[in-house]
Amino acid sequence: MYEKDGTKYFIVDSHIHAWDGTPANQANRYGEGFLNCFYDYHRNLSPESELWTHEQFQKQSEEKILHDLFEVGHVDKAIFQPTYLTDFFVNGFNTTEQDGALAEKHPDKFIVNGGWDPRDGEAGLGALERLAERWQLKGTKLYTAEWKGESKGWKLTDPWAYRYLEKCQELGIRNIHIHKGPTIYPLNRDAFDVADVDEVASAFPELNFIVEHVGLPRLEDFCWIATQEPNVYGGLAVAMAFMHHRPRYFAQIIGELLFWLDENRITFSSDYAIWTPKWLVEQFVDFQIPEDMQSEYGVLTTDVKRKILGLNAARLYDLEVPAEMRAAEPEVPAGREPVASELNKEAMSS
Repeated sequence: MYEKDGTKYFIVDSHIHAWDGTPANQANRYGEGFLNCFYDYHRNLSPESELWTHEQFQKQSEEKILHDLFEVGHVDKAIFQPTYLTDFFVNGFNTTEQDGALAEKHPDKFIVNGGWDPRDGEAGLGALERLAERWQLKGTKLYTAEWKGESKGWKLTDPWAYRYLEKCQELGIRNIHIHKGPTIYPLNRDAFDVADVDEVASAFPELNFIVEHVGLPRLEDFCWIATQEPNVYGGLAVAMAFMHHRPRYFAQIIGELLFWLDENRITFSSDYAIWTPKWLVEQFVDFQIPEDMQSEYGVLTTDVKRKILGLNAARLYDLEVPAEMRAAEPEVPAGREPVASELNKEAMSS
């Protein structure tokens, strides 16, 4: 629990990893390049006081993960998001099984999400069922640009992807997290394009599509999709890290999200271990949109920050939140409703 100026915050870090990027686990130069690309994000966007050595970055011990997240990181609950990358890493980079081993030891602290790849066909559907039974999955993380043999990616609109989304629906896995953001070496930028979210969000209204990294660098595309699809959410992984060195850019990102979506569909994440949650939580609680931008974007209230930092993800994952950490329902100023509400009303009346 984090408390500042008498206000208590329930923190859900909705996008974390327990990866193994050590040289012994790198299957080829692509594994090395992938980890180094992550490390460049860490070096270029972290405060100087939070920088790690390259060796520290390769893999974190159980003790360090617990320390960074819960002992000093203010996190109340953390959600593991797997990234398999078995073409690049001998035992996978960050699998459900690796995450689950830690979560089983600390069930009060972690939630485990699964993963799937439509290119695995029928066998993969069975594997997803087993993952769901083992860890009682409520969510999955998808990596549409992941390489598999000769294939350099896939789309949510592929026929087999529909089969897997139908299976998620059947199994009660309702939170579909998708990496739709910055490319990572050697993955292809276009395979992370956010456009395919539009179709599946309409086709599967019972599922929640959490677009991680809010589509960056395609923020505008993401916002236009999310404003008309009420089951599309924006995950702030990577976007949060611009807060330190690029505060005006971050103000623009959060301002656009609040304009097009609303404060109920944005989720906090540190993307650990690229960054640690401590400085992100503390800086976000203190953050305010610059005065010269407030006429366009408004201000960040305490209750909006509470929702983004944990309450929105808690709602998606049915987490119990202590009464003193809940946010009040905001009053919508006269004549100003979220754009999403305006557009949806127009659609319903036409």
